[in-house]
Amino acid sequence: MNLKGKHFLKMLDFSPEEINGLVDLALKLKAEKKQGKSQKSYLEGKNIALIFEKTSTRTRCSFEVAAYDMGANVTYLDPSGSQIGKKESIADTARVLGRMYDGIEYRGFEQTKVENLAKYAGVPVWNGLTNESHPTQMIADMMTIKEHFGKLEGLKFVYMGDARYNMGNSLMVTCAKLGMDFVACTNKKYFPEAALVKQCEEIAKQTGASITLTEDVEAGCKDADVIYTDVWVSMGEPDEVWSERIADLSPYQVNAKAFSYAKANAKFMHCLPAFHDLKTTIGQEIYDKFGIDCMEVTDEIFEGERSIVFDEAENRMHSIKAVMYATLG
Repeated sequence: MNLKGKHFLKMLDFSPEEINGLVDLALKLKAEKKQGKSQKSYLEGKNIALIFEKTSTRTRCSFEVAAYDMGANVTYLDPSGSQIGKKESIADTARVLGRMYDGIEYRGFEQTKVENLAKYAGVPVWNGLTNESHPTQMIADMMTIKEHFGKLEGLKFVYMGDARYNMGNSLMVTCAKLGMDFVACTNKKYFPEAALVKQCEEIAKQTGASITLTEDVEAGCKDADVIYTDVWVSMGEPDEVWSERIADLSPYQVNAKAFSYAKANAKFMHCLPAFHDLKTTIGQEIYDKFGIDCMEVTDEIFEGERSIVFDEAENRMHSIKAVMYATLG
């Protein structure tokens, strides 16, 4: 695997060997950290810019701690701290930052923004999340699955909820690349885009993977190794969509019934944050308005022994280390 100088923008850009290589590198770096081995020399003296047009707890902390652990310096630019796309074009911003920094992370909305940053920056650009893609989360997810199952190829991976955007898209692509059996189990209104499904089906022919779209929870979850979900309404979407999403997606909530169809050792995953109780402002507002005390996953499953969500959250840091080290080291 030789990714030095390469951008990390979407999973379609990478071969199965490269994805597996990043997963294994992330596992190696995690083991080193747990053993107390210093990693300061890996990126010592490197400078990294973090552009966040969409805020995040896990992505920011993961990039910052990963950089500090490996000896790099970080500049964080929040939505008010950058003129990108406002007073300064993306191309101009990229060419300025590329002369000051060794790598640039972007988390925001349109995929075209991170693609344009990469086009003009002259240094590696990493996608921390866009509407269409979330590649750093994919390495963390696959790393977590491999920790618990010892393999990836041949596992049945079920995604429940809104499969049209970054998480559903990225997980379908990644599973196709890695020879996994991907199932989008949801209302047909929320199936991934047909063109991407077709592309993944072509990839699956080469890797032994399979792609299934179904509205049937029992069939979708039958013999699942992993059941995965995400919030029903993403950041930036209007509040008015809550009513529609709750009506459409409640049958696809991850709960004990859904897990009753899965394998006995099946695991639950979620990229977080999750609305599994009333301990958040939005969770309480939804309860007051709709009378439901959880949404995409029940508290029983989220807090239960099947859940590996906090392993997954921790692994964001180790996987981001792998991405930065592989492209900069």
